[in-house]
Amino acid sequence: MNSAANIPAPNPALVLASTSPRRHELLARIGVAPTRIASPDIDETPRKAELPRDYVARLARAKALAVDRAPHEVVLAGDTTVAIGRRILEKPVDEADLRRMLALLSGRRHHVYSGLCVVGIDGKPRVRVADTVVAFKVLSAAEVDWYVESGEGMGKAGGYAIQGRAESFVRFLSGSHSNVVGLPLFETRTLLTSAGIALG
Repeated sequence: MNSAANIPAPNPALVLASTSPRRHELLARIGVAPTRIASPDIDETPRKAELPRDYVARLARAKALAVDRAPHEVVLAGDTTVAIGRRILEKPVDEADLRRMLALLSGRRHHVYSGLCVVGIDGKPRVRVADTVVAFKVLSAAEVDWYVESGEGMGKAGGYAIQGRAESFVRFLSGSHSNVVGLPLFETRTLLTSAGIALG
């Protein structure tokens, strides 16, 4: 008799393929603590004429697959971007770029897309994309100065953080708020549950 056959397989362990503290905090809201955190190194340059939805889906999948995974591990990766029409607003490279983005967002609706990818213990990547519509008020020159000087928008997709001062600019939001922060919790819960990760 093979006693090894009676040994239960270990519960899946979660690897978060992101060093973003925001994604870690959002996972905690649904009772999930990653076993470890990895930082995937991939080229995040948009391809020519690539649509924002396709862009975040591609990057999330690439990030998840770039992480070394043990047989009992599940990998979660995500990517979030801000888009006006087909135009992808990446992270501002400097203060002038941040001002350009805020001018584009002022008084207009835009989309925040998040791509999510979970690689389960079967090794298959599963991808979902969340879409939230956000509208900013018309920003005055003084408000732009106030926001730029805060430094909050640097390093953020689209040049703003909705969980900070920029929330005071939002006059309309349709969809997932957590998606705009960086991790859509409904889609995350669905993917992790299907991969066998126990949620709180």
